[in-house]
Amino acid sequence: MNIVLFGGPGSGKGTQSEKLIEKYGLHHISTGEVLRDHIKRETELGKIAKKYIDEGQLIPDDLMIQILDDVIEKEAKDKPGVIFDGFPRTIPQAEALNQLLKKRNKELHAVVGLEVPDDELVKRMINRGKLTGRADDNEETIKKRLNVYHSQTSPLREHYKKQGKYLAIDGSRDIDQIFDSIIKELDNHQK
Repeated sequence: MNIVLFGGPGSGKGTQSEKLIEKYGLHHISTGEVLRDHIKRETELGKIAKKYIDEGQLIPDDLMIQILDDVIEKEAKDKPGVIFDGFPRTIPQAEALNQLLKKRNKELHAVVGLEVPDDELVKRMINRGKLTGRADDNEETIKKRLNVYHSQTSPLREHYKKQGKYLAIDGSRDIDQIFDSIIKELDNHQK
């Protein structure tokens, strides 16, 4: 089972990914974590990515596909599937992901959409920034990230709805309630 966890920044994708990994044994690919690792290690990719992230912009597609292909090859090949967290964010990325999976004789099974109102996302990210010290969890960057999300990423919802892969989940509830809804939707979708 290969799934995408979809939702605005701060919608709970990381939290729900952990629970899905525990239940299904999937490999988690968080593009945000992968990029932060490259930035921390000051790799060439990390230096390029930092410029985009500091401005609240998305990383170029070709770089992200190279990273994902490498991670799938080196870390996920023995797992029963992958959770893509933070990717794709645009329709061209979605198409590139389909090609990447097809090349590996795999397919995307479902897109779990964690739907949370913007005001709740802002509150969550500001609180997360206070707890974790993440530099990108400040109000100015959060607003840029939400603008990018709405203008470039939200069209994916319709893209995946047309394919019958989008599973809308109310992400503003309790963590366990959200997880129960995800499991129910995935089980129904697999039938």
